[in-house]
Amino acid sequence: MGLNIIALPTEIALKDSVSSFRFSFSFLPKHQREALRTVYAFCRETDDIVDNPADLPTKFERLQRWRAELGKALGGSSEFTLLNQLGSIAIRFKIPVVHFYELIKGVEMDLVKNRYETFDELKDYCYHVASSVGLMSLEIFGSRNAKTKEYAINLGIALQLTNILRDVGLDAMYGRIYLPLEDIRRFDIAEDSILNNSYNDKFVSLMMFESQRAEEYFKKAKESLPTDDKRAMFAAKIMERIYFHTLQRIKDVNFNVFDHRIAVPKYQQFLIAIKYWVKQSLFGL
Repeated sequence: MGLNIIALPTEIALKDSVSSFRFSFSFLPKHQREALRTVYAFCRETDDIVDNPADLPTKFERLQRWRAELGKALGGSSEFTLLNQLGSIAIRFKIPVVHFYELIKGVEMDLVKNRYETFDELKDYCYHVASSVGLMSLEIFGSRNAKTKEYAINLGIALQLTNILRDVGLDAMYGRIYLPLEDIRRFDIAEDSILNNSYNDKFVSLMMFESQRAEEYFKKAKESLPTDDKRAMFAAKIMERIYFHTLQRIKDVNFNVFDHRIAVPKYQQFLIAIKYWVKQSLFGL
């Protein structure tokens, strides 16, 4: 599944996510937009290493090289222009470089795991592939309150869980199940049932349970954003609303993600962005 805060299980999903980010960041000043483009280009390139059709040893080798080149980039000496640009941005905005390495570790998980036994295991994966991206972005957004890190972590988990629910069928095509196995057993569902795209009452109950968990993290994110950082984080709030609408659309089709491709139309993403920008500009919400 890869970086699901930027939704990279398939080329189509990537396009959807890029659209979401474009609407979210379009109201930011140019220097922030350019910095965020570089950060997300790094995220996409990192994920592409795992999602390309190469064999497993080659993917491991490329990822190890990418990690080593990231270290060189922090001194401006990587052979990859993108990584050198990322290093410059990290210095300029004082981004903790640990988050770049957390992302690489998260992507690497997809090379060694295609099942998650417990939600705690899945949450750790969500942190590495999604929350880490939010934490990279905080300094670019201009966050001043240290407590906003909790917002980034909770939001990343909420977004990732939403993508996992949306992409159950797509992931099954590659033999992957991200829904916790403990939950699958709780609802008396066989793994093969999910891999074979079996839509039934048990699956609906499982998905309803997982969607409630995603909603809890959206709620945690909302509650953990300090008032004095709401203006700085308005672009992230737009993304939050777009993904919350995605979760609602999953519910609207009664969780039949096998037969429906779930996406928020571009015009609606635009309206969400405009609405929140106006609210932020006029009322500081």
